[in-house]
Amino acid sequence: MSALFSSARTAARVAPSTRAFSSTPAPQATLREIEGRIKSVGNIGKITKSMKMVAASRLARAQRMMNEAKAYGAANNAVFEQSDAAKTEAKVEKILYIVASSDRGLCGGIHSSVAKAARKDILSGEGAGKEIRVVALGEKPKQQMSRGDGAKDIEMSFSQIGKSVPTFNDALAIADKIEAENFEFDKVKVIYNKFLSVISYEAVSLDIYSMKALQGSPAFAAYEVEGDELAGDLSSFALANAIYAGLVEGFAAEISARRNAMENASKNADEMSAKYQMQFNRMRQAAITNELVDIITGASAL
Repeated sequence: MSALFSSARTAARVAPSTRAFSSTPAPQATLREIEGRIKSVGNIGKITKSMKMVAASRLARAQRMMNEAKAYGAANNAVFEQSDAAKTEAKVEKILYIVASSDRGLCGGIHSSVAKAARKDILSGEGAGKEIRVVALGEKPKQQMSRGDGAKDIEMSFSQIGKSVPTFNDALAIADKIEAENFEFDKVKVIYNKFLSVISYEAVSLDIYSMKALQGSPAFAAYEVEGDELAGDLSSFALANAIYAGLVEGFAAEISARRNAMENASKNADEMSAKYQMQFNRMRQAAITNELVDIITGASAL
């Protein structure tokens, strides 16, 4: 048995290998390739610095418009607090989520922030176990909400958002489109990015109650109003207010996030350019040293 095993081992050593393994090291970049990388990184750094300057110039106007738009969100809160509509929240069975962001990228996690907040509220928050509809304001939140099980809840989406500072007419047009679909809802939650500072933001929501919720509130019932016109107008105006406040404040947060993202990208480009420049200098010095060695060796041989 031992003789059979030793002969089999000897045959395996002699037989040619069926699989060839290569141990050739990866080729190193040449001086010309590194020089090309330095130029490419430098061009990227110029672009990111320009985009940072553009975002910084737009940020002041966005903040000014945001401060003006906050009055619209405060008006909504005053209406629902004074009408005591929040006490009807126990009867909420149908919720319409409006996820507000934009179409543009290169601004960090600004879009995923609102999508995560909306998905969390739908799955484990107020929307858990209730009839849900989702309206996406912008292509980016639409893409984010389309992942996983959220795609079936998207009823509408709007594009061409975020190119300029949103106006109240834009919000009014969006609210009219939503109301034209005749969605049945007891409550609307507008989820947007709240501007905290030039370096931070967070996803929050503005709540709007339906006409039925307003009519069922104790404070609103104290007014003798015939018909549903007043409650319907209040609900429609509150929806447009909330959309406008969310779009404008989200726009300011996006511009600030883009400025920070471009600043970080510029710093990374500068660091990478310095790294490649050091590598280029070392390789160039090594090449010069080798040429000098060859010259001295040839002279010594003569």
